[in-house]
Amino acid sequence: MLDLKQLGLALEQLEQERGIPREKIIEAIEQALAAAYKKDFGKKGQIVRAVFDINSGKTEFVQVKIVVDETAVRMPEETDEEAAAKEAKLNEGLAEGEEISLRRFSLEHDIIIEDARRIKRDAVSGDEIIFPLEAHDDYGRIAAQTAKQVIIQRIREAEKVSIIGEYGSKQGDIVQGTVQRMERGNIFVDLGKTTGLLAYEDQIPGEHYKQGERIHAYLYKVEETPRGIDVRLSRSHPKMIEKLFAQEAPEVAAGTVQIKSIAREAGSRAKIAVTSSDEHIDPIGSCVGQRGVRVSTVMSELGGEKIDLIVWSEDAKKFIEDALSPAHVQSVEINEENHQATVTVSADQQSLAIGRGGQNVRLAAKLTGWKLDIVGLPGEVVATAESAEEPSVEKTEVAIETPIIVEETPTATE
Repeated sequence: MLDLKQLGLALEQLEQERGIPREKIIEAIEQALAAAYKKDFGKKGQIVRAVFDINSGKTEFVQVKIVVDETAVRMPEETDEEAAAKEAKLNEGLAEGEEISLRRFSLEHDIIIEDARRIKRDAVSGDEIIFPLEAHDDYGRIAAQTAKQVIIQRIREAEKVSIIGEYGSKQGDIVQGTVQRMERGNIFVDLGKTTGLLAYEDQIPGEHYKQGERIHAYLYKVEETPRGIDVRLSRSHPKMIEKLFAQEAPEVAAGTVQIKSIAREAGSRAKIAVTSSDEHIDPIGSCVGQRGVRVSTVMSELGGEKIDLIVWSEDAKKFIEDALSPAHVQSVEINEENHQATVTVSADQQSLAIGRGGQNVRLAAKLTGWKLDIVGLPGEVVATAESAEEPSVEKTEVAIETPIIVEETPTATE
């Protein structure tokens, strides 16, 4: 005997914990019962449906037949020549590749339109005609196993749809979860209804996590794979900083202050170019906050990562000068054809312009999108955009990775 109270509680639990609508579960039960019925009592080609009443626990079974036009199917008594002639007539006027092939009429699957109209006066081709079937409760072991498999499969499919719907809408946002487990440097994060992956390369270098620890991360990808739903998280993504500032600064969230580009070496340092659409609002002041509370909160969330805020400028020379701060630049020469800039600095500013390990000039190049060469006042090149060696007295070259430019209206990328 079916315990309707227990069934109701199970449906409620699935709806609350996994986000699967009650209607989807009932639909899965009906499909499973129909599959079990057909396994033991159905015929080949037959369409069987079950109608389950959760209030009474009763199930009604029906057979569905599709209304077809006799000219669109091959009848059992027709010869090959007759069928070929019918198919040729059916395809008259159709372009090559759009031809329709006749399928065989099935007594269990189809009903001719003339017969259908004796039951349903306004029946047209493609309609469904329903016939009641005799109810059975004595399902065999194989049929019961089939029903179980169908229910599990349908619940999993409904769960996938629910997860993609919920977390797909959060793609491009910061989410919060709990560290579930760690495997080979990768961290699996419990997000509630699903598990997200924080891969080793998406982590901030030097950060360590413990099982059960709460963690914030940027959700940059949600997709369905043969293994299930793949939810990818990152704490090293440049957009992580933008979303954190949007949380801390209302001006950024409202779009009054815009983050135009970001260059980041996660866990170490980041440069952010900001601008304001309102001349009365200071973009840097909005991000820094009173007594630096806003930028300090962001830096704390990122494990103390240093953040340089500069004002974005349409003037490439001005933008490059500001991007190389804290160094003071003497001059900037632009080569539009090669998208390269030669920056002249005094001897006492060379180390600041280059930065430790070339980090400052490397981040400036990423931020601006220009290849940068640092030269001393006499004209000698002391740093270029080709290597990342420590600066020397005579000549040092600093490698610039492919520039990462964040557009005015950025979209989430991997």
